[in-house]
Amino acid sequence: MENTLVFVVGFLAQALFSARILFQWILSERAKQVVSPAIFWVLSIMGSYLLCLYGWFRHDFSIILGQFISYYIYLWNLNEKGIWKRVPFLLKALLIVTPILAALFMLHDAGEFIHNFFQNEKVPLWLLVFGSMGQVIFTLRFVYQWAYSFHYKQSLLPSGFWIISLVGSSVIVIYGIIRLDPVLVLGQSVGFVAYTRNLIIGRRNDNQKEIKS
Repeated sequence: MENTLVFVVGFLAQALFSARILFQWILSERAKQVVSPAIFWVLSIMGSYLLCLYGWFRHDFSIILGQFISYYIYLWNLNEKGIWKRVPFLLKALLIVTPILAALFMLHDAGEFIHNFFQNEKVPLWLLVFGSMGQVIFTLRFVYQWAYSFHYKQSLLPSGFWIISLVGSSVIVIYGIIRLDPVLVLGQSVGFVAYTRNLIIGRRNDNQKEIKS
């Protein structure tokens, strides 16, 4: 029963991530260019919350690491979209401090943390490194997205974001298959088509701009 509830949390998180990609894809098709809608970032922060919980329950450091890297970038994009200022103060405070409190909680008993996450018999160290590598690559897409958007002073989803998505997602799917983790395999596989399609839309839009110029 406990494992079932854990997987429910994980699948719900992945459902939110898949929904953000679906909404972004549909809106991009309508606009005939790659867009960065506010709903993408709202669903991102919701999914990140749940997936971090899932990683904790599964004693999977690679999942938690991936969410920690991107979490505040989601909040930055919400601010750029004008959503953040409409969020109630208490909810803002909760969103800001939760990752910090979680990190402090993990470090409170470092021995237990190392045992659960780095000496987990179900996740050998080599596999943990491999999975963490995939999560880092996958999450770096948001670091790249933030740097690109910061340069242009608006929330954007450039072609490099989708290229990094494809590479990182491929590694995570392999990791999920090895770990027999349906949440990771299903969640990451859904995005392949959308990532590829966004690259095609972006390239087509760039070609049209070149022709007009």
